[in-house]
Amino acid sequence: MNMLVAAWDAGVKSFICAASSSTYGDHSVLPKVKENIGKLLSPYAVTKYVNELYADLSAKTYGFKTIGLRYFNVFGKRQDPNGAYAAVISKWAASMLLGDDVFINGDGETSRDFCFIENAVQANLLVVTVVEDVENEVYNVAEGDRTTLNDLYRALQAALAQNGKPNEKAAVYRDFRIGDVRHSQADIEKAASKLGHAPEYRITEGIVKAMPWYIENVD
Repeated sequence: MNMLVAAWDAGVKSFICAASSSTYGDHSVLPKVKENIGKLLSPYAVTKYVNELYADLSAKTYGFKTIGLRYFNVFGKRQDPNGAYAAVISKWAASMLLGDDVFINGDGETSRDFCFIENAVQANLLVVTVVEDVENEVYNVAEGDRTTLNDLYRALQAALAQNGKPNEKAAVYRDFRIGDVRHSQADIEKAASKLGHAPEYRITEGIVKAMPWYIENVD
């Protein structure tokens, strides 16, 4: 809200908000569309949804143009593999390179819509260059597909082997984590039709492109 007020005061013409797929909560229908909001499952999800509500309020009340981008599991180069909020791909890649165990919560058939960073960048650029009838909306930014954790682990193994760093170590399975959504997949039709967004990289292509950076920077 502070950022929105500062933007109004500065005469900014429009405001783009980094939203999140966590806003969909436990709604089980796939693919995910803007209107289907379930029960939110974390404080982070609550704050991201409230951000969208503030932006929508500013658009309706003050005529201030806003756009929300709901990012789905973005990954790529320069993503920190450490810390409480480390993303799964960078964290697993680092663990595999160091020979550490990789832990999978549940049976590994949980799935996510992983979005390579260059696809997300493309969406960001389109939002600021396509100006007709795109504002006061929320768009999913994703690949529009889903990958299981088991398939993700195998894709990382394949990319490591391709770079001369084979890892045949089996993943370690443990209990499902409370609050985890079983499946997630974005509907990207609105981003395609209104923004012209067409993700260039599939998840395996993104992993192959990012892996040399992980290898060079993990220690």
